[in-house]
Amino acid sequence: MERRDFNKDAESWDENPGRIKAANDIADSLLKEIPLTPAMRVLDFGCGTGLLTLRLCPLVGSVMGVDSSAGMLDVLRTKIFKSNTRNVQTRNLDLERGDELDGEYDLVVSSMTLHHIRDIETLLLKLYKVLASGGCLCIADLDLDNGQFHDDNTGVFHFGFDREMLRSAFSNTGLDGIRVFEAAEIKKPSQKGVLRAFSVFWVIGFKSKA
Repeated sequence: MERRDFNKDAESWDENPGRIKAANDIADSLLKEIPLTPAMRVLDFGCGTGLLTLRLCPLVGSVMGVDSSAGMLDVLRTKIFKSNTRNVQTRNLDLERGDELDGEYDLVVSSMTLHHIRDIETLLLKLYKVLASGGCLCIADLDLDNGQFHDDNTGVFHFGFDREMLRSAFSNTGLDGIRVFEAAEIKKPSQKGVLRAFSVFWVIGFKSKA
């Protein structure tokens, strides 16, 4: 299966009000569960246009937004410049093509990106590697959706996730204190044109303190 080209969608990405609402709901649910501090170093993997990045950055020390789409990052950089935001950096990385994450982060987040990743286990290990001792990994994605969420399933390698499967993948990676909780409900027409509610959940886990 070919990968989706997000560059062509970047300029209009934030014009979808349902997408903005979903991003805010996902952010709100995380903020209720994870206490953020001004000293935190955060990595937002698959940050896109920064809808989650820019919700987190006023509450933490710094955010590194990473995405494989240069077009999406261009939109985020424009937002950063216009808002005079000083604690957000961006990096254009494609892990599936051999790029590597570096640095050390107290919190690693990723929202609605995992279903676009072929090899979940390898990604989790890479994210685990850059977690600081005691750091938290938080991933939000769809419950199983039978391939109905996206209008076009190009580049969608997983039609949502079984919660217990993802919990087990976190555990196999070495994370502890794993919790699963509701993130958001997204109402949109399915591929069949019927309005449907799609549920999104968070899985979070912690890297043991050295």
